[in-house]
Amino acid sequence: MSTSARTVLFHEIGGPEVLTVEEVGLPDPAPGEVLVRVEALALNRAEVLFRAGQYYYQPTLPGSRNGYEAAGEVEAVGEGVTSFAPGDLVMSAGNFELSAHGVHADRVLLPDTALVPRPSGTDAITAAAVWLTYTTAYGALVERAGMTPGDRILITGASSGVGTAAIQVARRAGAVPIVTTRTEAKRQRLYELGAEHVIVSEDEDVVKETKRLTGGRGADIVLDAIGGAGFAALGEAVVEDGTLVSYGWLDEQPILLPRQWPLTVHGYANFAVTDTEAGRHRASHYVNSGLTDGTLRPVVAEVFEGLDHIRDAHRLMESNAQVGKIVVRV
Repeated sequence: MSTSARTVLFHEIGGPEVLTVEEVGLPDPAPGEVLVRVEALALNRAEVLFRAGQYYYQPTLPGSRNGYEAAGEVEAVGEGVTSFAPGDLVMSAGNFELSAHGVHADRVLLPDTALVPRPSGTDAITAAAVWLTYTTAYGALVERAGMTPGDRILITGASSGVGTAAIQVARRAGAVPIVTTRTEAKRQRLYELGAEHVIVSEDEDVVKETKRLTGGRGADIVLDAIGGAGFAALGEAVVEDGTLVSYGWLDEQPILLPRQWPLTVHGYANFAVTDTEAGRHRASHYVNSGLTDGTLRPVVAEVFEGLDHIRDAHRLMESNAQVGKIVVRV
C-alpha cells in the first residue's frame, strides 16, 4: 500500500527561500528498497551548496530532493532485503545522488545499501549528527592519510561538523589537533572541544603559527575544508613529504596546488569509504565503538523542531555562526 511523505524539495536554485515542504507519494518498497520513518535529520555544507547550484554536481530540477543525513526506523522492506527488518533503527549512509534520494523528509525510500544500523542506545538527534562528519574525518585522516599517534594534524575550518569531528578523531588516535577558525569568537569553544592549539586566521598567519607551534617542524597532515588559492600556501605548513587532504571548497575559486615537493595531496570524497559494503562496515564499527567508549561525541549547535524550519536551518548554516552540527527533529 502506497503512503505519502512530507518532503523538502526545491524547484530552482537559490537561497533558503527556494525550499518547500510538499506531500510526495511513495510506492511500496521495490526489491532491494527500504521504507524509513525519519525521526531527525542533519545539515551539511553540501546541502547548502547543492541548493545554490554550487556543489560538484547540479540538481535535477524541478522537484529536487536534498539531504545526506537522517536517522529513523524501518517501516517496511522490499523483496530480497535481508540486512534490515521493520522496527530496526537505522541511519542513512550518505552514499547517493541528492536529487533522487535526498533524505530531508518524514519518510524516505532508500536502497538497502544506503543505510547502516544505528548504534545501540543512540538517540535520533545524535544518530542524525554522527555519520557523515565522523566517517569523513575517519576516512580522510585514518584511511587516506594514515594518521598515527603523535602526528600533528592541522584542521582548517574547525568549527564545522567535520572539523569538530576531526578534532575527536585525531585525539582518539593519539594525534595532536591544531585547528584554524576565522574569528576570535570560536577560539575558546574549540579549546573546550579538544583542540591542542587554535589559530585565528583573521589575525594570525596560519603557516607561521603552525611552524611555531610545532617547533619549526610543521604539520604531518593537513585536513582542509577551504580550498581556493589558500590551499597552495598550506604546503608551507607541512613537513617534508607530508600529506594534505582537501575535502571541501568553502572558497569557490579553483584550488591551487602547493609546490613544496615532496608531499602528497589527496582530493577526498566520502564515497571512497561509504560506496562499498566493506567500507561501510569499517566506518560503522569505528563510529559505533567511539560512541560506546565516549571518545566520539557529536557536537550539536542547534536543534530545530519540525521540517517547516528547514529554511531557518539553512540560514544558520550560511551564517557560519554555529559550532558543530545543525539538526532538525522531524
